[in-house]
Amino acid sequence: MIDRRIKKGKRYKDKRYTKNSRKANFIISHIKNNIKEYTIVSILFVIGIVISVIFINNISGTQSSEISTYLNSFIGSLKQSQDINELNLLKDSIIKNSIRAILLWFMGSTVIGISIVYLIVIFRGFVLGYTISSVIVFLGLGKGLLFIVSSLLLQTILLVPCILALAVSGMKLQNSIMKDRRKENIKLEILRHTAFSLLILGLLIVCSLIEVYVSKNLFILCIKYF
Repeated sequence: MIDRRIKKGKRYKDKRYTKNSRKANFIISHIKNNIKEYTIVSILFVIGIVISVIFINNISGTQSSEISTYLNSFIGSLKQSQDINELNLLKDSIIKNSIRAILLWFMGSTVIGISIVYLIVIFRGFVLGYTISSVIVFLGLGKGLLFIVSSLLLQTILLVPCILALAVSGMKLQNSIMKDRRKENIKLEILRHTAFSLLILGLLIVCSLIEVYVSKNLFILCIKYF
C-alpha cells in the first residue's frame, strides 16, 4: 500500500516536471525563433528608458517641484490611511492591462499599425524609466530603490515581457503576410496572433493580481520607512 502511494506520488511529480519542462522549452524555442524581433523591440524599449532619463535630468524647477509634491502627498496619504478598496483597484488594473493588450493586438493585426506598436513599446520604456528615475531622484537612492522593489518590481518583471511578446507577435504576423499574401495564410496568421494575444492577456491579468494583492501589501508594509 505504501509502495503504491510512493509510486503514484513519483508519477505525479514526473508528470508535473515534464509539463513544466515543456513550457520552458516552448518559451525558449519561441524566443530563439524570434530572436531578431525580440532584439528590435528590446532596443526600442531601452530607447524609451534612455529618453526618460534624459527628460528627468532636464526638467524645469516647476516640474521638479510638482513631482516631489506628488510623491510626498502620495506616500503621506498612504501613511494616514491604508484602507484601499482592492476590488476597485483590481478592476482598474485589469481594464488598463486589457486595453494595452487589445491595442497591441489590433495594431499588430494591421499593416500600418506596426509602426504604432513600435511607438507603444518606446512609450512603455519611457514610462518605466520616468517612474524609476523620478522616484530615485526625489526620494534618494535608498528610499527610491525600496519604493521600486516594494511597489513596482514584481508586476514589472511580468508586464514588460508580455508587452514585448505582443509586439513581437504583431511583427511576426506582418512578416508572414508580406511573404505569403494568400487569404488562407492571412487568416491563419491572424488566428495565431489572436490566440497568442489572448494567452498574453491572461498573463496580464495575473500581473494585475500581483500588483493589487502582493505589491500593494508589500508597499504598505514598507511605507513606514519613507
